[in-house]
Amino acid sequence: MTLNKTLTIAGSDASGGAGLEADLKTFQEYNTYGMAAVTVIATMDPDHYWAHDVYTLPTEVLRAQLKTAFSTGIDAVKTGMLSTEEVIKTVGQVLAQAHTPNVVIDPVMVCKGEDEVLNPGNVEAMKQYLLPYALMTTPNLFEAGQLASMKTPKTLEEVKIAAKKIMALGVPHVVIKGCQGSQPHYAADLYYDGQQFILFETPKVDTTYNHGAGCTFAAAITANLANGKTVEEAVIAAKAFAAASITHGWQLNQYVGPVLHGASSQFGAPAIIKTIV
Repeated sequence: MTLNKTLTIAGSDASGGAGLEADLKTFQEYNTYGMAAVTVIATMDPDHYWAHDVYTLPTEVLRAQLKTAFSTGIDAVKTGMLSTEEVIKTVGQVLAQAHTPNVVIDPVMVCKGEDEVLNPGNVEAMKQYLLPYALMTTPNLFEAGQLASMKTPKTLEEVKIAAKKIMALGVPHVVIKGCQGSQPHYAADLYYDGQQFILFETPKVDTTYNHGAGCTFAAAITANLANGKTVEEAVIAAKAFAAASITHGWQLNQYVGPVLHGASSQFGAPAIIKTIV
């Protein structure tokens, strides 16, 4: 038996809901062989209202991990939290040498619950060292605005402008998460392939138990690509997987509730509404 191999280059979330922990759980659900190269360790302090701290690993440790993983032959790669310009440059250099066709850049810029870019220089570093090797990038609205050098887009037309600007950086496929839906009660992501804009929507879920949703969505795209789906097929399947995970999210403690990564296989996934806009 041979499994397709997926690699996440991301931070470790000590609470287990996001980061590489979410990625590996998602990879397992898709029956891929998941590997991880740890960039940072993120902790949350229960004595100070779950305040986040981020500890960056030395780049030589990161390089050694990447050398190990890529030596096995990787079918698809996802990046997550890359905390410094040096880390981003290191990952970009390895991707340039690896020539892995399926690279999904999830441009994580803040910890959940925070509202400032982890390191302002990271945005330009991502543009220079990461995006040229990406098949796809999956920013949320804030991240899309940063990559597009514009204010955070709010309307659908602004999101479309941001997608075009990001694609102009050399990315063949762009998905912007959490944009305005065709109906107020829809949760929407906008996919742009350079030819058309497509909204993928599901009914909104009234929940705050969504920790790790963005990581899970991008990881699901990565696993679907590793398993041979086209980009559009991978996005549709990932949208359904993430929607089911959010629907069945649960309370970990008084501060956070993660998504349930096994929800799709246990309870099924919702149908996706596809609209060309």
